Amino acid sequence: MPLKLLVKTMGCKVNTYESEAIMEVFKNRGYDVLQTDEAAEKADIFVINTCTVTHIADRKSRQIIRRFRRNNPDALVVVTGCYAQIAPDEVLAVDGVDLVLGNAEKNKLPDIVEKAIKDDCKVKGINVSDISTISCFDESFSISEMNDRARAFVKIEEGCNRFCSYCIIPYARGPVRSRNRTAILNEVQRLVCAGYKEIVLTGINTALYGCDNQSELGKGALCQLLASIEDLPGDFRVRLSSLEPTVINADFIKDLFPFERLCHHIHLSLQSGSDAVLQNMRRRYKSEEYIKIVDAIREFDPLYGITTDIIVGFPGETDRDFHYTVDMVQKCRFSKVHIFKYSDRKGTIAADFRDKVAADIKEKRSLELEAVSNEVANEFAALNVNADTQLLIEEVFPAEEKLIAAGYSDNYLRTGFEIMPEFRGCTAVGDLVKVHICAADGTNLISGNPFADRRIFERTRR
Repeated sequence: MPLKLLVKTMGCKVNTYESEAIMEVFKNRGYDVLQTDEAAEKADIFVINTCTVTHIADRKSRQIIRRFRRNNPDALVVVTGCYAQIAPDEVLAVDGVDLVLGNAEKNKLPDIVEKAIKDDCKVKGINVSDISTISCFDESFSISEMNDRARAFVKIEEGCNRFCSYCIIPYARGPVRSRNRTAILNEVQRLVCAGYKEIVLTGINTALYGCDNQSELGKGALCQLLASIEDLPGDFRVRLSSLEPTVINADFIKDLFPFERLCHHIHLSLQSGSDAVLQNMRRRYKSEEYIKIVDAIREFDPLYGITTDIIVGFPGETDRDFHYTVDMVQKCRFSKVHIFKYSDRKGTIAADFRDKVAADIKEKRSLELEAVSNEVANEFAALNVNADTQLLIEEVFPAEEKLIAAGYSDNYLRTGFEIMPEFRGCTAVGDLVKVHICAADGTNLISGNPFADRRIFERTRR
């Protein structure tokens, strides 16, 4: 009987990619890789790939470890990822943890686990190196599929050198390292041949791709990569994960527009609309510069989807600062805003800042910003009515005697359409189909019923 492995992933797209690579190695070695949390009680080996972006993420990881151990007292428990990198002793002290591996040790994880199994012992131990000294991208990981996903992630970059005052990730991931372009192209081609219609290029700070080898923060390197991907054969599209305005500007954005495979969507983290707060965050740009990027995008395509992250209640944030942020949301017409209430992250500069914002004020600002953001998102969705786009189907489900296909449009609107009877045998998860937008239901978008965040579309028949 092959040993059963379960990998639990917390956090970002990079962690998801790395977990997929780990699972692929184990699968190729003959292990039974479990795909759902419901199968956790059957696992002989449990790997948790942790996130540490907030103390809440750390706490969730500890809870998952303890719950798994209660149900699997004899299993081997391995913890890796950013939490393991930042606080290995703390992680090892969690009841039930056997091995702690850093981010640089993920590529060794299958060999380390196999040695522990071969030796028939569970010796508690830490294998975490100083990631700040690593200068090269680890080329040993790659993937040929992604389990239970319609789109595929491709990691092109590792690390960050921005050191925003609230962020622990540069300490967990180390300096910027860019992946070899040929390796990226080979992986993209392999995934396209496997049937994936959307490839998401991702990294810890994707916009920094190439900056470890070039003097201008990688300017040109990302476009050169996109140009090479553009020439690959196959029916697929490309999406960029988060780009940082700490790295890019309006001219950089304009260089992306000619690529026909590139989705008309960008996640551009704002964090605050106040220049004073941005300075305290060490974000390296002003609100005016951010607006110039947005204006360039809107001039190119008014329906270009722009999503963002915003932190409310950063230390020292005043009512005036907050309302600058509200104004920015209205000006930028974001299609989606991810709102986070600031909390101290041990090990960051901001954790020692004074003038902390009270919890009730953070809650009030969060709710106010959420209301404005939903209104703006609904307005943007309404602008898309009567537009044609491409939809990547990510799920098919019954609803009121109908069969609905749902996924994301080119500009990253959550979309859906009824599959007519004549198409039911030829419409499946992973298909890239043309749709015509008929309606945007803002009420359902906000109310949270089963159709929440789904705009109903009608498929364009060829």
